Amino acid sequence: MFRPIATATAISGTLDILFAMILTLLFGRQIGNMLRFVGSGPFPAATGMGTAGAILGLVVHFALMAIMATVLVLIVRARPQLADTPLRTGLAYGVLTYFVMNWLVVPLRFGTPLPPKALSVATQLFAHIVLVGLPMSYIAARYVKPRER
Repeated sequence: MFRPIATATAISGTLDILFAMILTLLFGRQIGNMLRFVGSGPFPAATGMGTAGAILGLVVHFALMAIMATVLVLIVRARPQLADTPLRTGLAYGVLTYFVMNWLVVPLRFGTPLPPKALSVATQLFAHIVLVGLPMSYIAARYVKPRER
């Protein structure tokens, strides 16, 4: 079970953080500040920690991805028929992770207003579906579904 979780975490985590970095630069902001903000979720002092805070943000990001990957792999293992439809499973999981993160976790932690702005909804849905849900689902399906010989 370690291999699909590690693979999904590495791939989805990398795709998602690269997308976040690109958006950060497009909005004229600094990547270090974005990473420190991520780290400030569980560690509020991260915003004032310089490079260490940015590294902490990267660790927090990948820890969150590992949690998401673990949950999906456990779901697919419990319901192996989901491995037969990785596209549908990935779309559903991406939407689920979007709502959990953007309508529950982030507003509770940072007090962000709901509903999010349209641009935020669009970029976050893209990230959670295309960069997180789909890769994780195809990876989980590959490892959970018995191989035909």
